[in-house]
Amino acid sequence: MKKTFVKTSNYERFQEGLNAVEGRGAAEASLLLVTGEAGFGKSETVDRWAVQVDARYLRAKVEWTPHYFMSELAEALKVDQSGRAKNMFGRIAGVVGGQNIPIVIDEVEHCLRDGARVLEAIRDLSDLTEVTIVMVGMEQVQARIARYPQIASRIAHVVNFGPATPEDVRLACEQLAEVKIADDLAAEIHRQSKGRMREVMNAIALVERDALRAGAKSISLADMGNRPLTLDWQARRLRPVK
Repeated sequence: MKKTFVKTSNYERFQEGLNAVEGRGAAEASLLLVTGEAGFGKSETVDRWAVQVDARYLRAKVEWTPHYFMSELAEALKVDQSGRAKNMFGRIAGVVGGQNIPIVIDEVEHCLRDGARVLEAIRDLSDLTEVTIVMVGMEQVQARIARYPQIASRIAHVVNFGPATPEDVRLACEQLAEVKIADDLAAEIHRQSKGRMREVMNAIALVERDALRAGAKSISLADMGNRPLTLDWQARRLRPVK
């Protein structure tokens, strides 16, 4: 498979969200929330953006406290972690605000323990520096954050990642596969994957491997016979081709 990032409809919505943050009216509302079920491409899309803009990417942990969060962010920024938490926060804010460094917090649902104390620390950093902070979480996290209006009011935009469309899957087949994948096979990949890009990628790799093994430059649904293309992880069985 080719090493190419496919700009799906979810990617386009993410870009719209970033534009909304950049064009916000309230300077302190610099939070962008990205939600969606597992497998829809949230982390891959946000990670690509983080690399492009040199953002600091942190994956929240169940054990995070405000101090633990700041220590990991300080390490990512190569900021001195010594001394009191207040002093460390000041050094972090100085670097983040001074260099306008965006921040990504993945699995943000882990920041909601103990009255959302970690999110409060993230909000304080956002208020002080006014840099873009992208928070990534499962679909239900938006309702949980809404319980804290002092934080929710700082969210300039919410981007919900949904299933890939048939056009997204066709585009992925065109841009990623080393062989031509026929439209009927792309449609079947979409049906079996239910729009989960993680499964779409695995299916593309599978059909590409079959085509290359046969020495073919293209592959269609008929060529796959009854070969399953994706794994139904809930039922723990391979999905059949119709």
